[in-house]
Amino acid sequence: MALIRSVRGFTPAYGKECFFAETAVIIGDVKMGNGCSIWYGAVLRGDVNSIRIGNNVNIQDGAVLHTLFKKSTVDIADNVTIAHNAVIHGAKINNNVLVGIGAVVLDHVEIGENSIIAAGSIVLSGTKIEPGSIYGGNPAKRLKDVNPEQASEMIEGIARNYKMYASWFKPDE
Repeated sequence: MALIRSVRGFTPAYGKECFFAETAVIIGDVKMGNGCSIWYGAVLRGDVNSIRIGNNVNIQDGAVLHTLFKKSTVDIADNVTIAHNAVIHGAKINNNVLVGIGAVVLDHVEIGENSIIAAGSIVLSGTKIEPGSIYGGNPAKRLKDVNPEQASEMIEGIARNYKMYASWFKPDE
């Protein structure tokens, strides 16, 4: 079972059909919807401010979500993938977004719906990502529009696959 811990009077809360890997850490003011998966070594640290996660969000191995004390929050909408070793620090992520492997998204960033943050990118504080865009680099800049194939295969496909992967870990009934 994942480490789920209360801190400062806040206890994590989550919806139905969520999967938490045994080494996932979920602390404090964290609330998430249905069908989420938090994978091995991922840390959701709602100790200094809130983390809100919608439905069907997968937070992959080694990812870290955190905030600034009294200055930023993490708000993630529905059908979002936070890939392996990504860091989300005090950002807002709208529906149907893929944050690539090892990407860093800093405080007060807002990622528009149907967008992709390329692997290894660093999105600087205060950046506003246009809906339907691919951003990449250090610092991340707009590269191009998300095309229908990328939306279907990457954004929707990865989210769908992680829902399937999580189902493999259900205890035998």
